[in-house]
Amino acid sequence: MNGILVVNKPAGMTSFDVIAKLRKQYKQKKFGHAGTLDPMASGVLVILAGSATKVLPFLSDTDKEYLASIALGAKYDTDDIFGAVEETKEVNLDFDFEATLRSFVGKQHQKVPKASAKKINGKKMYDYLRDGQDVPDVYSDIEIYEMEPVDAKDLSFKVACSSGTYVRSICRDFGEKTGNLAAMKSLVRTKANGFTLEQAQAVDAFEHTIYSIERVLTLPKIQAPDPAEIKNGKTIALDTPEDRVLVMDGDEVLAVYDRKKQGSKWFGCTRGLWS
Repeated sequence: MNGILVVNKPAGMTSFDVIAKLRKQYKQKKFGHAGTLDPMASGVLVILAGSATKVLPFLSDTDKEYLASIALGAKYDTDDIFGAVEETKEVNLDFDFEATLRSFVGKQHQKVPKASAKKINGKKMYDYLRDGQDVPDVYSDIEIYEMEPVDAKDLSFKVACSSGTYVRSICRDFGEKTGNLAAMKSLVRTKANGFTLEQAQAVDAFEHTIYSIERVLTLPKIQAPDPAEIKNGKTIALDTPEDRVLVMDGDEVLAVYDRKKQGSKWFGCTRGLWS
């Protein structure tokens, strides 16, 4: 099997659990995913199967959308309610929910949760936490495109954001902005890599819809002058202003080619993608 599967990951499974289940179902080892989803979260998990695993470095639409909710009154070491409580505080409800949410919109330097897979000196941050070691502050440049309230009583909201955004951090920082301690209570990924929750299928679906790798690649397309040359990885001359192109044989994706140097007409094979 070669292509893209879109799974609706249930809460309680890790992203690797999903891959392990698919490996067993389809009797093949080559699976990967286009962005981890925390075990307690549910929703869209884009799976790359077979030769489609090669496209991961070239995914362009990596933005995500989520539905989440906030719990007030306590600080957790994981920035969600599934971790250990570090501190509690009386809840302050004197704030404008919608206005506070919209104050997050824009580019920002977001503090990464201590319990994350981000690495420091080759070691994941949550491993430092589990080992009882101090976890240094780490920040990531992200962008939040849109935040809207869903239910003010439940403190639930929708967020559209760039890849690398931690919704747990948004919930934690919401607390700081409103004079509270806060953490993420629930999380559903509703969109990833251009796929929506409506397109996502159960992990144990009898048969999953397989999307072509072209579906997740938005690079400019060029028809191969000679498909055999492309499959042999040969350098080719192309008349295009683009520096990176997707070389096609009809409707079949063959390879990603990059301009060898600025101003040159010659392109070299960066990654073969044929099955």
